[in-house]
Amino acid sequence: MNRGGVIAGVSGALALATLIVASCPPAAHAGCGGVETAKPKHKIAPRPPLAIGDSSMLLALPALSRVGYKVNARGCRQFAEGLSVLRDARRHHRLPHLAVLALGADAAVSAGQIAQARKIMGPKRKLGLVTPRESGGGESKDAEVIRNAGRRDPVHIKVLDWVHYSAGHSSWFQPDGLHLTFSGAKAFARLLKKLIPLASPGPAKKPKA
Repeated sequence: MNRGGVIAGVSGALALATLIVASCPPAAHAGCGGVETAKPKHKIAPRPPLAIGDSSMLLALPALSRVGYKVNARGCRQFAEGLSVLRDARRHHRLPHLAVLALGADAAVSAGQIAQARKIMGPKRKLGLVTPRESGGGESKDAEVIRNAGRRDPVHIKVLDWVHYSAGHSSWFQPDGLHLTFSGAKAFARLLKKLIPLASPGPAKKPKA
């Protein structure tokens, strides 16, 4: 092949590579960070309760582990991914008696998704749902979807109303009104601690102070 043909061939290949790269969607998790986990600091049940969250839970990992939770959080996480975490725990026989989902800041929460979570947990376990704050500190219809789920099935679904609990506490949040400060992380853990008595099958026990 002559020199002009080689140059033309290389130019064509580069153009094709550029087209392929440009046509590929960006990584779904780009800029969101990886999964962050924490183990419970003390044993409160045969299988520790599981807290699953998004970026609004990240700063609370140490506080949640201190009250007894196994924690799994990731920035940008949506409810569908939380369901996948639950399914994976069930598939590997690690699903605890209590799992708490603190999701909804990054995408909508539907009654159907909550029903899926209930199905994964089964008839004997407890599902905790945290009402999500939105950017700016307000709430969307997701919070009411979660409250309605708790009203329909109060035996299996326990609602932790973070929206109401945190109202008026601007010092608990970063300027975006969503992500936590250190004092907010402690308050978030205090709220989730209310469900610790449900971590073990059988009669509920009072949480340790």
